[in-house]
Amino acid sequence: MEAATDKASATRRDLYSSKRVAPSILSADFSRLGSQVEDVMAAGARIIHVDVMDGHFVPPITIGPLVASSISDQVHQADGAIDVHLMIERPDDHIEEFARAGADSITFHAEATPHINRTLNAIRELGCLAGLAINPGTPVAAAGESVHDADVFLCMTVNPGWGGQPFIADSPDKVRRLASLVGEGTIEVDGGIDPGTAGSVSDAGAGLFVAGSAVFGADDPGAAYTAIAEAAGAV
Repeated sequence: MEAATDKASATRRDLYSSKRVAPSILSADFSRLGSQVEDVMAAGARIIHVDVMDGHFVPPITIGPLVASSISDQVHQADGAIDVHLMIERPDDHIEEFARAGADSITFHAEATPHINRTLNAIRELGCLAGLAINPGTPVAAAGESVHDADVFLCMTVNPGWGGQPFIADSPDKVRRLASLVGEGTIEVDGGIDPGTAGSVSDAGAGLFVAGSAVFGADDPGAAYTAIAEAAGAV
């Protein structure tokens, strides 16, 4: 069992160490969620993004651990990873539940808790990669004290909340500044990512590209995924 766990951990870190597009199921058709996940994984996706919103930290309410759990076996059997993004208050209260649901990485917002390093370490203790997100209005310096405690740094390229928002034009510059600060950590971008925007943030240093409506809002999600991956220079 320990050997299997070590192998899974190594696979997960390998996924996050190369450029990847992470389709966000926020924009999927939940009446056929399994088949839509299958479509993008057949096209090459290996990281599936799960956006969690609580109606407090951001206005909408979305999905919880039951939905993450419903696709975790499917994703893991294809040697993929579940990338959970908590846009919620008091993230500490929920990380264990998402880890049990099959999360491979759990990211929370710097603006949501005064105890950033404690939460990052708690996520790692649960066997998940730990991620720290910052909003468009939050300086990159907010991540500066956590460079050794986080595995993933998520730079929001729209204000968190609703899918389908337009990409914030100066995001590549912010990604570039974040990249110079965090060194080896994976930089993730989320919001307005499509074939027209993925290249600019990739050139700036991003390695993980969350795309929701640009993938699942397309007639052919697999082809849409491929177009974004090509623009980003992703696997």
